[in-house]
Amino acid sequence: MYKFRPILKSMLWGGEKLIPFKGIASDMKQVGESWEISGVKDNESIVADGPDAGMTLPQLLERDGALLLGKENYKRFGNEFPLLIKFIDAREDLSIQVHPDDKLAWERHQSKGKTEMWYVVDAEPGSRLRSGFAKEVTPEEYEASIADNTITNLLAEYDIHAGDLFFLPAGRVHSIGAGAFIAEIQQTSNITYRIYDFNRCDANGNPRELHTELSKAAIDYSVLPDYRTHYEDARDCRVPLASCEYFTTSLYNISKEHCIDLAELDSFVVVICTAGSGTITDNSGNSITIRQGETILVPATATALNINPNEDMKILTSWI
Repeated sequence: MYKFRPILKSMLWGGEKLIPFKGIASDMKQVGESWEISGVKDNESIVADGPDAGMTLPQLLERDGALLLGKENYKRFGNEFPLLIKFIDAREDLSIQVHPDDKLAWERHQSKGKTEMWYVVDAEPGSRLRSGFAKEVTPEEYEASIADNTITNLLAEYDIHAGDLFFLPAGRVHSIGAGAFIAEIQQTSNITYRIYDFNRCDANGNPRELHTELSKAAIDYSVLPDYRTHYEDARDCRVPLASCEYFTTSLYNISKEHCIDLAELDSFVVVICTAGSGTITDNSGNSITIRQGETILVPATATALNINPNEDMKILTSWI
């Protein structure tokens, strides 16, 4: 089992919650993102401790292959780790964005697309997220709304609270609002088309680049009655959250010792702790501590995880 050094990203819109949430020492300001596990080029995670400390995630994959990813995953992804895991702290509204699907991303960028999900860890009163169109929109109306600064009128907006969940397939227009603190699970891709940025300027005073033309072909213009993902919360058992070809994510609210059976699973497991602390022990007796704000990568060779909480814990698990 592996912990990695967090990759902290200072952003124009970033806040000051991530460093204390994670309990780490850093003088960095406006930390908008902590990349917990990443195989993205030039942003590869590095093992934090243990006998493999200092190794990068790609180096682990090159050495362990299917033992780390799982046999079918290794056939599918090779030495590319398929998920990117982040915490995001938004002090201000993020830009309105869309991500291309696999086909379009490969044609344009020789990259994977980006399907993702948001789990709301915390939210200030009045915080909101945007996800999907609120009404039927043509590509021409969409483009005009960017030009006249009315794009926000076309999008579905939601007041958010801790525990809210949004699944975002590639092609869905979305944005994170001020005061939102979320855990994000996504395909390994850094392809983002910025649609609208509230006329903000970068640190040098220049308007931030928009990708209006690129985004038009990437957008799914269909309209849904509700873009939230609803689930029934429960204690000391698996609560399914989201499942697609790119990841399956579950929630565990743990108040007592709990075992997760992985015997039938041919995949790595990512464990993200959003509250509390405890110890995780695999079937071979390997133990690792975990606390709020930490993320662990469990190799595919593990067939069971025993979780022993020090206090009430809340964890997300994700695999393929």
